[in-house]
Amino acid sequence: QVQLVESGGGLVQPGGSLRLSCTVSGSRFSDNAMGWYRQDPGKQRELVAGISSGGSVTNYPDSVKGRFTISRDNAKNTVYLQMNSLKPEDTAVYYCGFFSYGSSWVRTPDYWGQGTQVTVSS
Repeated sequence: QVQLVESGGGLVQPGGSLRLSCTVSGSRFSDNAMGWYRQDPGKQRELVAGISSGGSVTNYPDSVKGRFTISRDNAKNTVYLQMNSLKPEDTAVYYCGFFSYGSSWVRTPDYWGQGTQVTVSS
C-alpha cells in the first residue's frame, strides 16, 4: 500500500554532491516524519537525517552535520537529501524511511524504500 521510491544515487568523486529523492505513494504524507538512513556492508543501518512532518525539526549525526541537508515538499509527497562534500566513508546504500502518524526517528520507520547506492570514489 505505502510505497517509497528513491532516486538520485550514483558514483561521485570525493568532494562531489548528490541529491537523493524519495517519493511516497499510497499514504498521506504531510503528517508523517521522514528519515534517510544508510547502511554499509557489515554495519548497522544508521540514521543520517530525520525531518518532522512540518519540516521544523531536523536531526543529523555529527558525521554528516553541515554536509547533508534533509528537506521535504509536502505538495509533492517527496523528501530530499542533499549531500555535499562527499567522502569515501559516505559510501553506502541509502534508504528512505516513512513513519506512521505520531512516530519519528526515535523508532524504526514503518515503511522503507528499496535503497539507492551511493558510491564515493576516485
